[in-house]
Order: sequence, then structure tokens, then C-alpha cells
Amino acid sequence: MYPKDLKYTKTHEWIKVENDVGTVGITDFAAKQLTDLVYIELPSVGEKITQGSPFGVIESVKAVSDLNSPVSGEVVEVHEELSQQIDLISKDPYGKGWMIKVKLQNPEELNNLMDSEDYEEWTKKEKEK
Repeated sequence: MYPKDLKYTKTHEWIKVENDVGTVGITDFAAKQLTDLVYIELPSVGEKITQGSPFGVIESVKAVSDLNSPVSGEVVEVHEELSQQIDLISKDPYGKGWMIKVKLQNPEELNNLMDSEDYEEWTKKEKEK
């Protein structure tokens, strides 16, 4: 159900790492929970971010939510189009809906994240709440 080549956070962000750069976004589960997205605020290139801390904000008609970083590192790219085409997040959360790219400071942090099977179990528990 969730792509197996990604790692996941309990706050519904995903990361795909290639070499020492991670592409970050939110999961399909999170996008569906938020429903109609209206605004996103992302960091600037060069900003330092910390695992588990907010790197931005996403707003829907239902709620405003922090976007929490799955890893620590430096933002090397920001998906600028999202401010004009926020629906890309809902339409293609694991592709065109990516948010930032981060140069990993400590690749060991990936061990703190869930794989797709663990994340699927986590979302089942979230739905039961």
C-alpha cells in the first residue's frame, strides 16, 4: 500500500534517500486526512533542519499542521511549484508532490524511521482513534 523504498515518520512524512540526499514529502494517508489543501510554507535552501522538528507548515480547510523533518541536515532544494500547485501533494504525494530535498547530516537517523509495513500498521492504529 505504501512505497517500500521509502522510510516513514509517525507524523506521516516520508523520505527517499539517494546517495546522501533525501527527498521529503507527506504520505497519501496524511493528504487524505487533511483533505482540501490551501497553503504550504516551506524552508529556504540552506536552512538547517533537525529530525523530529518542524521544517514547514501545511494548511487545509480543516487544519493547520506542522511538517516534521524525518532527518537532520541542510535543505538543498525546495519544490517551489507547490505554492501555486498545492494539489500536486494530494494527486501524487510520492512523486510530483515532494516538498524538500535534504543533505543528510547523520544517515544513522534513518534507523529511527518506519518501513512501509510498520507505517501501514501505524496508520491502522491512527484510524481507530
